Amino acid sequence: MKNLYLLDPDITFLNHGSFGACPKPVFETYQKWQLELEQQPVEFMARKVYEHLEKARHALGDYVGCNGDDLIFVTNPTTAVNTVIRSLDLGSGDEVLMTDMEYGSLVRTWEHYGNENGYSIVKRSTPNPLTTHKDYVEHFWEGVTANTKVIYLSEITSSTGLILPAMDICKKAKEAGIITFIDGAHVPAHIPLNISEMNPDIYVGACHKWLSAPKGSSFLYVESSLQEKIKPLIISWGSVIDPALTAFIYENQYQGTWDPSAFLTVPAAIQFQEDHDWDAVRARCRKLNRDTRNRIYEIMDTDPICPNNSEWLGQMSSVIIHIENGLDFKWRLMDEYKLEMPVFPWGDKILFRTSFNAYNDEQDADRLIEVLGELF
Repeated sequence: MKNLYLLDPDITFLNHGSFGACPKPVFETYQKWQLELEQQPVEFMARKVYEHLEKARHALGDYVGCNGDDLIFVTNPTTAVNTVIRSLDLGSGDEVLMTDMEYGSLVRTWEHYGNENGYSIVKRSTPNPLTTHKDYVEHFWEGVTANTKVIYLSEITSSTGLILPAMDICKKAKEAGIITFIDGAHVPAHIPLNISEMNPDIYVGACHKWLSAPKGSSFLYVESSLQEKIKPLIISWGSVIDPALTAFIYENQYQGTWDPSAFLTVPAAIQFQEDHDWDAVRARCRKLNRDTRNRIYEIMDTDPICPNNSEWLGQMSSVIIHIENGLDFKWRLMDEYKLEMPVFPWGDKILFRTSFNAYNDEQDADRLIEVLGELF
């Protein structure tokens, strides 16, 4: 499927997880929306955009398993997380429980507002070694106290690439009366997602990653009983446009002039995957990911983070690497070997992460193993 993507053919691209990669047919749809907007900007933005966005929201809602009126489009998960954190009623003595694998910029966001409002951020350590999801739930839940008001959890972590048992934790939290806030940036189109079945209070997902929609397309889902508590980051016309519809949608989605083309292209991204038997694509990529991981451990002296199975791993995996400077190593891979992979710190360790998607094949994996064999 390499010829269906716009990626530079001279680069071995093993980093779909960071920013995704938009297929050519989806990108063409994106450009068509932009052209329609520019041909009659007033007609588009003052009248047509509301109907277009409603259709796109409901198409996405059907795909992720929720009512389209319970989600809004946002440009990125960071915007969504900031919106929610500012809206939560947390104060002195309260605790937010999370893992030690959460995305760095969003941990920084939590810590900023925690310091400002007097509540604590509690990071539950990752067991070493990891065994099963059942064991992980028990370990994580030991971090819950009488002061725990919110559980913030990545369903798939960015740093380690691990799939965490979000549904099981949501169930326990619901029974305990604790708000669940799930960061699913890496989830849509990567692993099955049914938000209604999971039943979180809040869920954030990216469409530009594994769903491969254009950059700047993500979503925020909020359970209906909590929607009135979500305060917009920006006060604009909002529900003045149509007060008959929910303030959650209008106050949070219509915050000034912007280009909605990326949002409107999401249904085309969903259709692209339906047209290309994405269950088979995912199965091939998961196998390629796990097989490559095994080959890496044959040539590198390092310990696995988790068992090599589908419970923990989808199309990404991270490996501990014993080097001094991760950033220097990343750019060496790019500059000397034309190999695109993320390398980043995790606590006192440095990880590199592989990502395999539709355009990757065994030759890409072979190239990675060749480079690592030369370097280690």
